[in-house]
Amino acid sequence: MIPQRVTLITLGTADLSRAKAFYGRLGWQPVQEQEGVAFYQLNGMGLGLFGQDALAADQGRPGAKLGTGAMTLAQNFVTRAEVDAAYAAALEAGGTGLKAPEAVFWGGYSGYWADLDGHVWEVAMNPFWPLGSDGSLTLPPQDAPAATPEPE
Repeated sequence: MIPQRVTLITLGTADLSRAKAFYGRLGWQPVQEQEGVAFYQLNGMGLGLFGQDALAADQGRPGAKLGTGAMTLAQNFVTRAEVDAAYAAALEAGGTGLKAPEAVFWGGYSGYWADLDGHVWEVAMNPFWPLGSDGSLTLPPQDAPAATPEPE
């Protein structure tokens, strides 16, 4: 059996220096750096930025073309204003807007942007998923009472 957890997300990047500068403009600072990789501390997990060629070789697939966009990394916030601010900060740092934040069918509020390598990030406010004071998420059970959506 494999434990149900993720401890590190690694994003392949075409240019590590450029990617580090982009995430730096978001206010993120690496806590460890090794040749070809930078590691960032997140809430209870890490994020690594790794050159694509080196990442493919590390995976045992030297020369493989690594893709992006088949998954979404998400940040949840407590308010719509926080979502809007995060989206604006990503675009100001050089990210590409994919979908401006808006009210969505499931009762929340979300938008999407992509980093310089095309990794897709969602910024969202989900009134049904309360966040801890540190921004951490603990999913409520399926049968938990629904929260009241934030007014527009």
